[in-house]
Amino acid sequence: MKRHLNTLFITTQGAYLKKEGQAVAVRIERETRLRVPLHNLDAIACFGRVGASPALMGACAEAGVSFSFLTEHGRFIASVNGFTPGNVLLRRAQYRAADDPAISAELTRSIVLGKIANSRTVLLRAAREGADAESAERLKHAAGRLSASIVEVKAADSVDRLRGLEGEAASRYFSVFNDLVLVAGDTFRFKKRSRRPPLDPLNCLLSFLYTLLLLDIRSACEATGLDAAVGYLHRDRPGRPGLALDLMEEFRAPLADRVALTLINRQQLGARDFVRQESGAYLLTDDARKRVLVAWQERKQEETRHPLLDARTSVGLLVHLQARLMARRLRGDLDAYPPLIWK
Repeated sequence: MKRHLNTLFITTQGAYLKKEGQAVAVRIERETRLRVPLHNLDAIACFGRVGASPALMGACAEAGVSFSFLTEHGRFIASVNGFTPGNVLLRRAQYRAADDPAISAELTRSIVLGKIANSRTVLLRAAREGADAESAERLKHAAGRLSASIVEVKAADSVDRLRGLEGEAASRYFSVFNDLVLVAGDTFRFKKRSRRPPLDPLNCLLSFLYTLLLLDIRSACEATGLDAAVGYLHRDRPGRPGLALDLMEEFRAPLADRVALTLINRQQLGARDFVRQESGAYLLTDDARKRVLVAWQERKQEETRHPLLDARTSVGLLVHLQARLMARRLRGDLDAYPPLIWK
């Protein structure tokens, strides 16, 4: 298990990272602006025109520090990860499970149940805490429909049926997303989910946070010895991290969506923090992106309790714990994969 949850985010264009002793040095305009010991880091994420020395990337691979490159606006490009010993038998079990319709359906069912249950929790919490009477009623109604979805998921016996139910539940959740936004005005008015490109500020913010979440889960898969590309809910596709996307589902609403809503409802982000391109796509400004990264890192450092393991841990370590539970299921140590159900 990784002990550190510090991610070094580099957003300054033209920055260059190099190894100095056992530390990473960040150079900007030929001056070293920051030094961070490698043993204090869990990951490094570089946005846009950021360079790095081969010596540093090699040291990160040896130290188990994930090193990722993204576009300036958060689209994943590539990552560098070291060799994880002892993962051959686990990966063979993972591949066999993907080829077995019954096991694939069982794993998909657990993943979808976790996603829907956590989406329902987010809606009910909002209905209790901040919504007006009309919004609270709509949120409770949508939560009730998600409860019905859970019953259907438990009875479903094929991956295709489960995928359909997951899509229906996601539509029900997002149908009341505007009731989760407490600030007035149209800046964060939600119309529909748009990804590539995001066509409004809210979708832009969600997509960026989902990218950060996916980075963490890919790293957790690699650290555990799992193949992030071979999933169950998400079909195989070249370049697609299917298993990472599977494990991401139970974290979307309670982690990424709630960080987004906190930033919006506390008015830490506004219309001025987004730029609309000629294509219609929206992008975060440089300053806004940094604020989102700080909020994300702070949320990961918060303490919580894992409901199944009954142990105190940080929010950021939950993805590693879930990856390990998936590995235990694939090895046959558990009868089923237990998704993380947030309270």
